[in-house]
Amino acid sequence: MTDTTPTVAHFGLPSDSGGRDIGIFMPMANGGWIISRNSPRLDGSYDYNLKVAKLADEMGLDFIMAMAKFKGYGGEIQHWESSLDSPLMMAGLAQATSRVKVWATIHTLLQNPAVAAKMIATLDQISHGRAGLNVVTGAYKGEFAQMGAWPEGVDHDERYVLATEWIENIKRLWSEDRVSAQGKYFTLDDCTSWPKPQQRPFLVCAGTSKAGVKFTAEHMDALFLAGNNLDELIANTHKAKAGALELGHAIRTYSMMILVIGETDAEAEAMVQSYREGLDEETLWGMMRAYGMLDAEIGKENDFTRKARSALMAPHVAGSPATVLAQLTEIFDKTALDGLMVIFPDYLTMLPVFAEKILPVLRARFPGKIREALDA
Repeated sequence: MTDTTPTVAHFGLPSDSGGRDIGIFMPMANGGWIISRNSPRLDGSYDYNLKVAKLADEMGLDFIMAMAKFKGYGGEIQHWESSLDSPLMMAGLAQATSRVKVWATIHTLLQNPAVAAKMIATLDQISHGRAGLNVVTGAYKGEFAQMGAWPEGVDHDERYVLATEWIENIKRLWSEDRVSAQGKYFTLDDCTSWPKPQQRPFLVCAGTSKAGVKFTAEHMDALFLAGNNLDELIANTHKAKAGALELGHAIRTYSMMILVIGETDAEAEAMVQSYREGLDEETLWGMMRAYGMLDAEIGKENDFTRKARSALMAPHVAGSPATVLAQLTEIFDKTALDGLMVIFPDYLTMLPVFAEKILPVLRARFPGKIREALDA
């Protein structure tokens, strides 16, 4: 019987051949991903990110990725009020590294596709073919309205219409000598864009709605998704991959995870408890407002507030290296995830432990298929 499963493009990643991609979500905004007075004081500076990128490169991580942020959540800790520009920072880090993939974030609402195409092509040349683009189709109204860039009347699903036009133009600019296009949102008139990337850069986004999965399946290489627990992660991963296959495409799926690593389980759990106890309520309120929740909702308990009161802004795994390894192994064993993007409360102390005691075991357990077998 002929296998009709769509193939995925190869980008020099373990997932090209069935392995698991492990990357780092860069701490390019102050405070990292913990809204607590008791968490390590990450300053979001370029110098700190440079140290993290060099460690990731030297220790065998597959990619580093930086978000794009333009307004923080305030509070006592002034969370994310200071953040670096994503493509510019990744260009610097590309120059300082030699192996790890470098993925920058661009919002479709903020950059003309011809400008974005040249930015990422430049990143590709600096990195010698290691560039990737994280496409964000929307954000929070207050973040964009402060600069007059929030398009009224462009709702959630319509933003994917805009994003489809945006990425289609970028792909053409990366591959064609001249591009003309008259769209609903963008017009290109005999537009040129040189240099071209060595190969089409890796494309990823985080849209998990029906419109988001369709956009990802048709235009991206990978999708970031989440789950409140392992069962949800299993279900969400399966749903996304199945939805893509129904549209005739295969996509990679990644999830984001905060790793709190201590010498013992008790030490790691004590860190998590300390973060909870130091939750900055004002920052939590600022985050809720950014998500469009009314001020009247503050103080009411729901799924969002219950998760946020942990002070951790993403799902987490806490424990000794052995415990963290066991839980990550279970996640990969039981889900169809192709990779994880990991976060640390303190990158410079925990990343080396992860790279020494956890990463090699994950590599050995999920090595991917032999390339010759794939090509046969």
